[in-house]
Amino acid sequence: MADLTRTVETLAGLGPARPLWTALIVTVVFTTLARWVRGVSFSGAIAGAAVCFVLYVGAGFGAFVPLVSVFVLTWISTRFGYRRKEKLGTAEKLDGRTASQVLANLAVAASCAGLSALTAKALFLLAVSAALSEAAADTVSSELGQARSAKPRLITTWAEVAAGTDGGVSWTGTLAGIAAAFVVSLVSVSTGLLPLKWLGISITAAVAGMIADSLLGASLERRKLLNNDAVNFLGTLVAAGTAFFLV
Repeated sequence: MADLTRTVETLAGLGPARPLWTALIVTVVFTTLARWVRGVSFSGAIAGAAVCFVLYVGAGFGAFVPLVSVFVLTWISTRFGYRRKEKLGTAEKLDGRTASQVLANLAVAASCAGLSALTAKALFLLAVSAALSEAAADTVSSELGQARSAKPRLITTWAEVAAGTDGGVSWTGTLAGIAAAFVVSLVSVSTGLLPLKWLGISITAAVAGMIADSLLGASLERRKLLNNDAVNFLGTLVAAGTAFFLV
């Protein structure tokens, strides 16, 4: 992974002495492309740029690739079955995720990357992977569940609810979310962000965060005590905390 990072720096004409310039170039290119494909709104692009820069500076190129995988999974799942979701009234705007949505899903990962740089503790890199994996799992489970499942159930009572109901889950969405957590965690291992021995921990923590997100949605968001962004933020926080606990 170090060789790949040096290669990127060499192609950028920078070298290891000026990693901030590398992070800046990668950030600008990534957020420009994200905005171009309408994965994020203008405000979302600004927030995404800040997250990308902090992740790259704090945890290196190995954290950037999982971030890209989260974006790709989010973009694909949001557009999958879009007509059905429009009819249900649950479709995301095609202009992309807003700044609050981006930060709700990625702020924990970026914070852990910064803490990793400050403390040099590998556990924070595990937390980065778990938080990113949870962000992907939660979005994919929600989007694919709405696109495919006709009978979601409330996670707290198992009563049938309308698609898009806060705290509503389905087997289709849940299995898709677990698969998304696996993909992002595996990418984290392949880029050197995580050792292979922590792959299972990252996936398990991400799934725990996804379940916590649904529980919070059913218990607090439905009562208007929390909004969706707060629930998403807490879901990633649970994933990061669970990763620490499981080591």
